[in-house]
Amino acid sequence: NMLLEDGDTLPLDFGSRPVAEGDLMVRVGSAEINQAETDLELLAGLDAVIPFLELPDLIYEEDAILNAGALVAVNMGARYGVLGEPMDLKAEEQGLEQLASIRVVLKNDQGQFLTEGDSTALLGHPINALRWLRDTLHTQGVDLRPGDLLSLGAITAPVSLAPTANIGGIEAQYFG
Repeated sequence: NMLLEDGDTLPLDFGSRPVAEGDLMVRVGSAEINQAETDLELLAGLDAVIPFLELPDLIYEEDAILNAGALVAVNMGARYGVLGEPMDLKAEEQGLEQLASIRVVLKNDQGQFLTEGDSTALLGHPINALRWLRDTLHTQGVDLRPGDLLSLGAITAPVSLAPTANIGGIEAQYFG
């Protein structure tokens, strides 16, 4: 129930320290992704890239010093996310270039700019984040299956949705 459709609404007080961040999701299209060696083979194992506005809850106090274990313990604060329309990917160089050139702009409900970022924030290229995630899951005995949705990570800095931020709503625009 954490994945919402484009246009769904959610109260901005869904968490103790709610934030929004432009993220990127991909959908596995083939189990062959588990044996992929090259970037193009990894890309061929996907069938879509999906814009994803992640809505984490940073439950720790603002001045808390965090380490990886603390973030894993709360699943990176993941609470909700809004799925955009899936976009097809072609397993060719152009598809890799498309994946590497996605730009995200977050605006408030008045159309004012909040933050932006691009897909190179994901380990230099989203395919690198995909490879790392696939390999990490493999060491845990988990294979990817068609239909699996993989969040590759944040493209933008987090934007506070706390009442003091005076944001009535948020919109994510994806380009690329």
